Amino acid sequence: MGTVERAIAVLHALAEASGDLGNNEISRRTSINPSTVSRLLATLANDELVTRVADTGRFRLGPRLVELGNAALARIDLRELCRPHLEALTETTGETATLSIPYQQGTITVDFVQSPSSVRSVAQVGRPSVAHATATGKVFLAYAGTAPAARMAPYTSRTVTDPAELATQLDLIRRRGWGQVVGEREEDLNAVAAPVLAAGDVLVGVVGLQGPAGRFGAKVMRGAVDVLLEHCAQLSATYR
Repeated sequence: MGTVERAIAVLHALAEASGDLGNNEISRRTSINPSTVSRLLATLANDELVTRVADTGRFRLGPRLVELGNAALARIDLRELCRPHLEALTETTGETATLSIPYQQGTITVDFVQSPSSVRSVAQVGRPSVAHATATGKVFLAYAGTAPAARMAPYTSRTVTDPAELATQLDLIRRRGWGQVVGEREEDLNAVAAPVLAAGDVLVGVVGLQGPAGRFGAKVMRGAVDVLLEHCAQLSATYR
């Protein structure tokens, strides 16, 4: 188990890096002995889970992970069910529609339909939410997560960092069935989100709409909520 955990730590270090990493840098980031890191990298490279860049000797994530990731996504029934709803939401609102599923202490994006506008919010499959600073993350906390008890990290001047204020917001989300953020993770990004619930109000997914603050303001967001809730209700009905 220890070897598996160390190998996972190496993969996480490479995934979180902005560029390729060398053996010693991976060692520093993971607190794993350099010789152990070297052996782990050799094993992971044999199965193309990591790739060694010939020119620099540094490492990056390998192509085999794409294959594994696509295989995992293909088994998520909600993704297939939700795709027509994402397309319809983007067509109706003109903004980027996303599907996220519960992941660790937040959500992770598993599908999206990009806004057709030249100025738009860019979604990314595999990107985890920041639970207290995103609409999808707050919906997760309201229906399935545990709200932080300590002050949270600010991402912008608008980020909610006080646990009591966040708790009030989560209560409101549960009562009205949707959540929103205004410039909390990124200054110029606004979003709304609503849950997809199975029997017993078990959270199986979160559908979101996000767009630039200059176009997707408070009035427009509120107008998009009704159609968002309609699509989430249809998806939830398939699980009941």
